[in-house]
Amino acid sequence: MTAFGADAVVLLTGGASGIGAACALLAGERGAAVAVADIDRDGAEAVAGEIRRRGGKAAAFAMDVRSEADVEATVAEVETVLGPVTGCVASAGILQTPLPPEELPISVYDDVIAVDQRGVYVTCVAVGRRMAVRGAGSIVTIASIAGMRSMPLHPYSQAKAAVISMSESLAAEWGRSGVRVNAVCPGYTLTPALAAAIDSGKRDPTLLQDNAALGRLVTPEEIAEGVLFLLSDAARAITGISLPVDAGWLVAPSWHTYGGLRPRRGNADA
Repeated sequence: MTAFGADAVVLLTGGASGIGAACALLAGERGAAVAVADIDRDGAEAVAGEIRRRGGKAAAFAMDVRSEADVEATVAEVETVLGPVTGCVASAGILQTPLPPEELPISVYDDVIAVDQRGVYVTCVAVGRRMAVRGAGSIVTIASIAGMRSMPLHPYSQAKAAVISMSESLAAEWGRSGVRVNAVCPGYTLTPALAAAIDSGKRDPTLLQDNAALGRLVTPEEIAEGVLFLLSDAARAITGISLPVDAGWLVAPSWHTYGGLRPRRGNADA
């Protein structure tokens, strides 16, 4: 288990729910002061309150990653309230319906790019430039396996591919200044959004599970473990990587050409 030092301050964007909330709760458990930022102020406060209930230190902040001015002002406020940001998780994002491009409204395209790509970049710049001046810091962006393979999610996949690219570029940009930048690429994760889609019949969990080597979905807490590792000093020599946390989804689909993954060996109850 990785723990943070007494001066650690971790900023989470999109911290009100899903992967962002899981990362915020785990960061609080491991000793960091946590800034939970989200456009949903009440949701951010609920997560910050839970961290405090568990004995940690946390504060909630309303922030819209689509606004450069809002992000800059919020990061400045976080540093006033909690202290210099030593770690950042850029998790704010929105989803989309898998429509053909000729049916996808350009307004939807623009919204996804504004949040999932531009919002991540603006967040990284606001935090990273401060870290670079101080000579230390770690940023983890939340990309996706959608940015590593072809999918019918045209703006979403493009945005996540851009996040992987920007993480590599910023890792090189700020490396000599002591700032590490890495991406985590979640697979199909049982967030409230995915659970709602499954419950409503919009997604078939069997299809998602059967296409993963481990035969299951990922939990937000498992994504958080990977994120917190990359934020921590245990990963102090790691920068510029894209870490899939996907239950083996990336490696499994090509096996369907040969009849599918091999069945479990041995006795499952043994």
